[in-house]
Formats: sequence, structure tokens, C-alpha cells
Amino acid sequence: MASEPSALARRLGTYDAVVLGLGSMLGAGVFAAFAPAAAAAGSGLLIALGLAAVVAYCNATASARLAARYPESGGTYVYAGRLLGPVWGFVAGWGFVVGKTASCAAMALTLGSYAWPEHPVPVAVAAVAVLTAVNYFGVTKTARLTRVLVVLTLLTLAGVVAVGLGGGQVDPTRLGDWTSHGITGITQAAALLFFAFAGYARIATLGEEVRDPARTIPRAIPLALLLVVVVYAVVATSALLVLGPQELADARAPLAAVARAGDPGGLAVLVRVGGAVASAGVLLSLMAGVGRTSLAMARDHELPHWLAAVHPRYRVPHRAELLLGMVLTVVVLFVDLRGAIGFSSFAVLVYYTLANVSAFTLPGEQRRWLRPLTVLGAAGCLLLASTLPVTSVLGGLGLFGVGLAARAVVPPRRGRGFRRETGS
Repeated sequence: MASEPSALARRLGTYDAVVLGLGSMLGAGVFAAFAPAAAAAGSGLLIALGLAAVVAYCNATASARLAARYPESGGTYVYAGRLLGPVWGFVAGWGFVVGKTASCAAMALTLGSYAWPEHPVPVAVAAVAVLTAVNYFGVTKTARLTRVLVVLTLLTLAGVVAVGLGGGQVDPTRLGDWTSHGITGITQAAALLFFAFAGYARIATLGEEVRDPARTIPRAIPLALLLVVVVYAVVATSALLVLGPQELADARAPLAAVARAGDPGGLAVLVRVGGAVASAGVLLSLMAGVGRTSLAMARDHELPHWLAAVHPRYRVPHRAELLLGMVLTVVVLFVDLRGAIGFSSFAVLVYYTLANVSAFTLPGEQRRWLRPLTVLGAAGCLLLASTLPVTSVLGGLGLFGVGLAARAVVPPRRGRGFRRETGS
């Protein structure tokens, strides 16, 4: 029955939802994705950032409208399943779970690289264990801790920009020659930077835990995205001015390198601490989002049904959270950070392609302005995904194939099931 013990508690308002979105995005682009994006596009990183932001805005608009209509945990898994059919819902949910699991691994390793560069893996494993426990004890604790992490991240970024620009190493010529790596380099960089923006999905997956979701979610998603775009643009420009595209591409800890260039003293150590804190904030929110989507899929028997359990006291999908923690512990022992970013970007771009297609079918007065945005968003996602490194594309297609094959061999037994709706 629906009630019940399997329902999550609605505790979050607009402010909490925006903070969780910021916590999911801030850190990923600044501390992890800028280096591979600079390697792909050089100074064209700034064009790529704008391109990624446009695609992300289209996706955010589609996600907000869908989440307001279907205020349930699961995000595009729910939307695509209801509007396009159960198979497409599974593809979206599977893409989110495996893509965001790769994102979690990337963030755990980024945390380790900043906190203890010589031995990042043990730190990554410890971080996964601690944050699994935090998520286990409930979303309100997650929201409170994320507020603190977001403030510390913003302070760190402000310090890096101020010291970098004031340290005498700024060279405006480093921003020139934006097209030296070609259009493909720019689109590939945009696809890698999309990894940095995809955290707004965290807000949509909180559909069952947000008060007044029809009003809160459409406001929170674009606001969180806008704030992050501004921060990323300022930090990216500062990093290019201080380091130049080649040094930025080669840096394992880019913001620590910016701080070192501006102040050879002790600020780089503080930036490493800030990088670890920011990565922890992203990892915390990503893990919670994967847990909620796994819960939604398990309720419909698209994943093992025992993952649908909600803790009677803490009101979280505790089995899904614990399983994710165990999987991540194994993955971080073998994953390559830049490879994880590429694979995550591919899976999440497929996920948002389906979000845009789902939003295209929505009825109502808004369709006249929503439909062009969804077409642009879907086309942008497919373009960016197709220009990722070949290994990321092939690895992503392979895992989607594995998921669909497993579903064909063991078809889901539907508890609630999807009843496909029509939007026309």
C-alpha cells in the first residue's frame, strides 16, 4: 500500500533545495573537470563552458517542469517511464545510477587527491564510508551539512581568485586563440564540463522530500544553476589568466596551482583543504541522489526489490545507500579519475536526452515555449555525448547494453508499475 512506511518525509523548502543543488555542483567543475576540459579545448574552455551552460539550462528547465508534475523520487526514471514507456524509463534510471556512481568515484578520488596527494585511494575509501553513514541517518542532516560545505567551498574559491589575480602572474594573452583546438575540442570540453553542471538533478530526485514541489522545484533548479554558472565563469577565467591552458591541463590540483602561482606561501595548503571539502559536498549529495533513484527503480522491480526498503526511523532508502557505499569502495580502487569523468558525462547526457524528450510531450500552455527548449536540449546532449573520447562512448554504450540485456533476461515484475501517459 502506498502509505506508509515506504514514503519519504517532506522536509525541504526552496532554500534547502538550492543548497543541495549547489552542493552537488560546486566542486566538481572547479576541482575535477577544468583540467581535462582545458586539455581538450585550450583557451576555448570558456566557449565550452558557455555551451555546457546553455545545454544545462535547457535540461534544467525540462527537469523542473517534469519534477513539478511528478513529485516523486527517481527523476527522469519516473518521467520517461510514465511519458515514453517503461523501457525508456529503465534506460534513464540505469544511466543515472551507473553514471552518477562513476561521478561519486571521481569525487571520492578528487577528495583524496587534494587531501593527501601521495595516497589518494585510502582517503577516498574513508570518505565513502563516512558519507554513507551521513546519508544513512537522514536527508535533514545531509541538508545541514551541505550548507556548511557550500559556504566553505565558496570561501575557498573566493580566496583562490583573489590571490591568483593579485599575485602578479596574470597574463591576458593566455585567453587568446580560443579556437586552436577546433570545434571538436570545444564540444568535447563542453561534454566534460557538463559533468560539473549535472548536480541540479539532485533537486529533481528529491521530489518526495520537498515541500510544495510544484512551486519549489521549478524555482530551485534554475536558481542553483545560475549561481554555479557565475562562479564557474569567474574561476575558469582566473585559472586561465594565471596558469594558461597548458599548465591548467597538466595540473592534478588546478586551484592549488593557481594559489601557488599567486602566493608561494601556505595558501596552497588551504586550497587543498578547500578542494577536499568541496569534493566531499559533491560526493555527499551525489550519493543521496543515486540512493533515491535506486529506491524508485526497486519499487518497480527494475532493480532488486529489497533495495526499496525505507528505514523506519531515518526515512531513507538505507539498503540502497549501503549497497552504493560498498560498490564505490570497490570502484575507487580501480577507477581512473579522468576516465570516470568522461564515462559519467556520457551516461548523464543520455539521461538528459530522455528528460528533454519526456518534457516535449507535456501538455498545457507552457508547451509553446518549452518544446523549442527541449529540442535544443536533446540535440545538445546528443552532440556533446558523440564528441567524448571513444573509450567513454564505447564504455557507456557497453554498460547500457548490459543493463538492457539483463532486463530482457529477467523482466521486471511490476509492483506499482508505470502506466504510460500521453501528453498530447
